[in-house]
Amino acid sequence: MKYKLILIGCLAVMLASFKTTDILPDVLIIGDSISLGYTPFVRKALKDKANVVHNKGNAQHSGYGLEQIDEWIGDKKWDVIQFNWGLWDLCYRNPESKNQGNRDKVNGKVTFTLEEYEHNLEALVVRLKETDAKLIFVTTSYVPEGELGRIVKSDKAYNKVAKKVMKKYGVTVNDINKISKKIHKDHGAGPKDVHYTKEGYEQLSQPVVKIIEKYLND
Repeated sequence: MKYKLILIGCLAVMLASFKTTDILPDVLIIGDSISLGYTPFVRKALKDKANVVHNKGNAQHSGYGLEQIDEWIGDKKWDVIQFNWGLWDLCYRNPESKNQGNRDKVNGKVTFTLEEYEHNLEALVVRLKETDAKLIFVTTSYVPEGELGRIVKSDKAYNKVAKKVMKKYGVTVNDINKISKKIHKDHGAGPKDVHYTKEGYEQLSQPVVKIIEKYLND
């Protein structure tokens, strides 16, 4: 009898310490600093519905993505993987520039041309489709006037290429570009800065939450 009581007590402790997160679906977000900005709000909104994880650090450009993708995916069986590249790919950099990140759209060299970006994205999507995860591609956010390393409307050109690749492989696209432009007007980190204030990131998280939530319920 004493042994049974001890056993019951141990089971009760185990059940009490059991984390509900262990049975929630797993969501991986791969992306640049914009995604790093809105991920905490996504995580908060989905805290009772999914375990939301961002890749370690900044996913930078598609070339870096190809180098790191296996490590980011790891051995976990992800239910949803959301990914984005673009802002780094379309950025012009010059080693001699004193601007942050060596940005220089006048004398610099673009990280990846449209053709190279398309090629890299294809390779990344092929790798991601090897997982059983539902895939979501998020378009490149708004490039404002006066950005030191990025040409206005280049975001649209790179998004056009990305959409072409996603259509080819049947990947869902969450097109946040237009809404990011509207949000940037009032909540951009600066008129020439691609980043956002806390309020801006919170607003950007809303369309991200909406589509991830939809995929979790499918």
